[in-house]
Amino acid sequence: MASHDTGTWQRRSRWQRLKQATAPLLRRPGFSLALLVVLFALLAALAPQLLTSFDPYATSPADKLSTPSLAHWFGTDELGRDLYTRVVYGARLSMQAALLAVAIALVGGLGLGVLAGFAGGRLDAVLMRLIDVLLALPGLLLALAIVTAIGFGTVPVAIAVGVGIIPGFARTTRAEVLRIKTLPYVEAARLGGASWVRTLLRHVLPNAWGPVAVLATLDVGAAILATAGLSFLGFGAAPPAAEWGTLIANGRHFLITAPWVSLLPGLFVVAVVFSLNHLARSVEEHAR
Repeated sequence: MASHDTGTWQRRSRWQRLKQATAPLLRRPGFSLALLVVLFALLAALAPQLLTSFDPYATSPADKLSTPSLAHWFGTDELGRDLYTRVVYGARLSMQAALLAVAIALVGGLGLGVLAGFAGGRLDAVLMRLIDVLLALPGLLLALAIVTAIGFGTVPVAIAVGVGIIPGFARTTRAEVLRIKTLPYVEAARLGGASWVRTLLRHVLPNAWGPVAVLATLDVGAAILATAGLSFLGFGAAPPAAEWGTLIANGRHFLITAPWVSLLPGLFVVAVVFSLNHLARSVEEHAR
């Protein structure tokens, strides 16, 4: 019973700390609006049927290229499909690709950064020269080369984008590890007999996580843009699957007669990316 009460108290304490930390941010209108946009995108990725009653693949040639209206908020495309519905359903593939890309970059970048920062010496020099070479290449160009080599589709695009953003995670993690491993409490843990692995897991990584988490949030937005760019070029999911980049590409033939086919999905993607960046920047500023 005592252990159960202790666990309940700890959960309540963590929840109270979280509320105290987020309350000042939620009072900012810009932060609250950005949070709503991101939550809408996540809900669209998880349960799109809650946000629209249309079938994203149902065609209606009689209604093709209809202007935005109360019936079709974003208008319709060249096959008469409801464009708002396709944007909502496209969130699943687009968000999955972006999150998978960031997860790949996070795992790879953390591994390389921790190894370089802890090992030091020649291994650090070799790894950092490799990272410098990758940083010298434009991220989208590197992703384009990788996806061309491994094939088309949502998962190959995510892998390609993830590999392209590994260097940023590696350099950030290495810098934090180098800073933290010289702090007094880390040295005290080592003098107390803690192994390097225990010191890394208990002291270094938890304290290095803050800047890496902010970078991860920022890179979700960058990954959304990169995956949408590759999908726009035709490397994403095959039609008729809805992906944000594909939806924008489909409207490029109607920029004069029906600009909303590309414009409205593009504005939605911009809103999601800007919202993610605003959330990350706000949290970083608040932490300071």
